[in-house]
Amino acid sequence: MGTRQLEKVPEPKYWHLKTVLSEALDSEFAVGEILPNERDLAARFGVARATLRQALEQLELEGRLQRRRGVGTTVAPPRVGVPVGPARHTWPGVADDDWQPVDAVETDNVPAAVANLLETAPGDRVHLVRRSRVTHGQPVATELLYVPASGVPGCTAAVPPGAQARARTVLRELQTLELEGRDRTVELGSARAEDAKQLDRLPGAPVLVVTTRYVSAGRTAAVAVATYRADTCRLTFGESDPVSLLAG
Repeated sequence: MGTRQLEKVPEPKYWHLKTVLSEALDSEFAVGEILPNERDLAARFGVARATLRQALEQLELEGRLQRRRGVGTTVAPPRVGVPVGPARHTWPGVADDDWQPVDAVETDNVPAAVANLLETAPGDRVHLVRRSRVTHGQPVATELLYVPASGVPGCTAAVPPGAQARARTVLRELQTLELEGRDRTVELGSARAEDAKQLDRLPGAPVLVVTTRYVSAGRTAAVAVATYRADTCRLTFGESDPVSLLAG
């Protein structure tokens, strides 16, 4: 990896360094190869470690690098195209759904943003279904699906023991409703500790957060908050699946 003069460039130093590093990744490193440590890289390029970290963080955000627990910073493989959602008028948990149920609980502890979408009041009970998604043997996303208990009244009595069984029961009851439509928003975010653990990432790693609101009988029947690995996923959407892009 050669050095370059970074002193007299019109763009931010870290951005120019990112370009230099990106070229080196293409020509000198293989997928999965571990980069030298930050101290050695900073010395080689004659920059402060803070500048180097900015460049590395940008390359991670762009999917060129991965930070791995106990390993270090490695060259990432090309992003995998991940389709978001099947046909427009389907509920979560249908036969061709790529998500796997993990567990389900009933709770009244719902994030304010989700409660606003669900139009629930404080204390209202909500079924919380956790699901995961694996592509090519690699965890790529985790999801929290919120379903108001009042919307699936037969679910509570029918829930069997076992975490996955409870999750499947909630999904099955949700599918008995008539789905009128759904809408989505996509935001850039950072991984929470729980999500990071499930996705084999470090807390704070860049993620794509896809929030889907499902509508039935003129009301929000469910809200799904899916967290995708930004370093490995390239989200794809069908033509009939409108998406609202929001700045993170």
